[in-house]
Amino acid sequence: MKIGILGDIHANAEALRAVVEAVRREGVDCWVQVGDIVGYGPEPSACIDIVRELGCITCMGNHDAAVLDRLDTSYFNNFARAAIHWTRARLRPEDFEFLGSLQLVVRRPEFTVVHGTMHLPEQFGYVISPVEALDSLDHQDTPLCFVGHSHVPAIYLRRDVAPDDIRVVPHSEAEISYRGFDKVLMNVGSVGQPRDEDPRAAFGIVDTELQIASIRRVPYDITAVQRKILAAGLPEVLANRLSLGV
Repeated sequence: MKIGILGDIHANAEALRAVVEAVRREGVDCWVQVGDIVGYGPEPSACIDIVRELGCITCMGNHDAAVLDRLDTSYFNNFARAAIHWTRARLRPEDFEFLGSLQLVVRRPEFTVVHGTMHLPEQFGYVISPVEALDSLDHQDTPLCFVGHSHVPAIYLRRDVAPDDIRVVPHSEAEISYRGFDKVLMNVGSVGQPRDEDPRAAFGIVDTELQIASIRRVPYDITAVQRKILAAGLPEVLANRLSLGV
């Protein structure tokens, strides 16, 4: 089976369309999305429509929960909070229905999907080092787990015979064989708002037969989405950061 994994989209339809085109060329059998379809960007409904049309196996992200008023936004920065209020006022009833149907953790025989961490999914914590990865891997009961939230790509690999020894692949683009490893925890980065100083949209491909996990990047029209952000009246910083990948 070949799996296409979409990271945090954040209502950036320009980036999402570029990623979908690239993933389709891979001939994937299954689409996965790790949450945060909305927030920050100017086209939340368009992105929800694309995710639904693709039939993505999707979990709930913290921004998805926030627009549903299921998460306190007091810990959000001012720009993120402003985008949540903007988004909430513009979503269609069917958008709320779809986001409200999402689960924090979605399991399939081969993989699990969660936005933050496996051990405390409802708290939307970050996996940003082997320390957090270890906690999630301890609670992971499928060979593969796909996470998001940090917007920074990384692949963590572990063997059951040495559960505290984690191999880390922290690269903007990477391809690695996970043959011989029992568990793989993969963050493919962000489709719509990368934060690893690479402004290109990120996505992942996993071939379960060849046991190869890949993080890929694709350029998109950043200027076009920046214009849409400013035209929508969203904070200017949300447009500026896209060019920097931060």
